[in-house]
Amino acid sequence: MSKLIAPMRPTLIATPEVESILPSEVAVGFEILEQESFVRMLYLERKRTARTGRRFVLMLLESGSVLKASGDKDTLARVLRSVASATRDTDIKGWYKDGEIFGIIFTEIDTDGRLVGRALLSRFYTAITSTLSIEEINEISLSFHVFPEESSKGTLGTPNDPALYPELSPDEDQMKGARRLKRAMDIVGSLFALAVSTPVMIAIAAAIKLTSKGPVFFCQPRVGECGRCFTFLKFRTMLTGCDDSVHKEYVKSLIAANAASEPGLDGQPKVFKMTNDPRITPIGRFLRRSSLDELPQFFNVLVGDMSLVGPRPAIPYEVKNYDIWHRQRLLSVKPGITGIWQVEGRGRTRFCEMVRMDLKYARTWSCWLDLKILLATPRAVISGNGAY
Repeated sequence: MSKLIAPMRPTLIATPEVESILPSEVAVGFEILEQESFVRMLYLERKRTARTGRRFVLMLLESGSVLKASGDKDTLARVLRSVASATRDTDIKGWYKDGEIFGIIFTEIDTDGRLVGRALLSRFYTAITSTLSIEEINEISLSFHVFPEESSKGTLGTPNDPALYPELSPDEDQMKGARRLKRAMDIVGSLFALAVSTPVMIAIAAAIKLTSKGPVFFCQPRVGECGRCFTFLKFRTMLTGCDDSVHKEYVKSLIAANAASEPGLDGQPKVFKMTNDPRITPIGRFLRRSSLDELPQFFNVLVGDMSLVGPRPAIPYEVKNYDIWHRQRLLSVKPGITGIWQVEGRGRTRFCEMVRMDLKYARTWSCWLDLKILLATPRAVISGNGAY
């Protein structure tokens, strides 16, 4: 199970090991965080950036032997001396992976992160060439990671940079086991649903073909786990050749900061789905209200693009209007056919409320929670509340 590490005040440590290998004039004030505290600070910096909009750059220094606990202490001392000379007091330094990968978070970056990365690379290269040999330099690998990522600003199809989210990739066997069990539930559940619903799907396909021109299925790019795009399937419920600019503008205004609390034309809260959409066919309106249009998504679950339970899959032009904190809903779990949003609110739920529901699910999901949501879904479908 993936989970975010709760923000806590980290313990700053000037480790005895560092103090013993660095000269006193460098060791003073050179505070290094242990892995758990450093990862927690990385989480807090992402939260701060989501609030202020000011970037940060994560630099990772990796070496085959220089940083190993059993390695040459003199070489490690010279590497850390270079780090100390090339960083600010406000930069956060610590072990990204204990004894293997050293990390530095350069905070409060006002300029283009890529330009900063190139400048930092030049600065560190100058610093290490004055203290290390060519052989030692060749062992060191530097990488720079800018938050927020460029891909999260609208360049879709590129996964989010996993280096910026180390806490979302736990190594615990229990969590790996939970993910395997979730995938097993997805495969068994989707195969069963497809087998049972095949006669209904054939009837729906015939009804769509007989009542309107166009294909039976609606295929659309959607943004899934970690920002990866996939082809989303559902039964076509709209007329063909419709202009989607109306929905684009609606979604843009809805996601905007002041739209979450603005009432609609009828005095009711603005909801995520458009109501009384003239582009929907008569059979399409029935399919939407009954959620039968979503039956083809079991194919998406079967191939692994989606899960039975998870956040609603995002539309690419929707993601382009996301705020930084909204994008967290795409990171750690696959999108689902059903979820907390669909069960508790469906179309009535405002966008920011939906995002908070998704984030809560990502932090707390379990196979037992998935089972409870699956059992609650038929009631939500039958009631039809909030379906448009």
